[in-house]
Amino acid sequence: MRQLVFLLLLAAVEAADLPVIQPQDAAAALAASRKPVVLYVGFNVLYRSKHIPGAVYAGPAGRPEGLELLKKSVANLAKDRDIFLYCGCCPWDKCPNIRPAVEMLTGMGFTRVKAIHLPQDFKFDWIDKGYPVEN
Repeated sequence: MRQLVFLLLLAAVEAADLPVIQPQDAAAALAASRKPVVLYVGFNVLYRSKHIPGAVYAGPAGRPEGLELLKKSVANLAKDRDIFLYCGCCPWDKCPNIRPAVEMLTGMGFTRVKAIHLPQDFKFDWIDKGYPVEN
């Protein structure tokens, strides 16, 4: 039990230095009249399997070609637009994609970027919780 508590605290600390939104809050925002732009910054095979409804595949941000695709995905967006990024390929603290995506967009001047905090992975923290998905 102590180990689980420690791991949860560690995940919270890892998330603390990035602007995050919890899955339940992200799902609620998707139901609002002015929906955020949702960008998937992970691997295409996972996106093709299941993804958040309306999410745009923006490339694996842990790779230069993924960051280029991400730049193109936001090229016509206002800097103050709500943008939710997610990956969920693996545990949050090991994800090679989420941090580079957030850092690049905030460095480009986007002011309302949030990463959907998926501590374990997309399946466990989103799909298994019953939040909406599409194929």
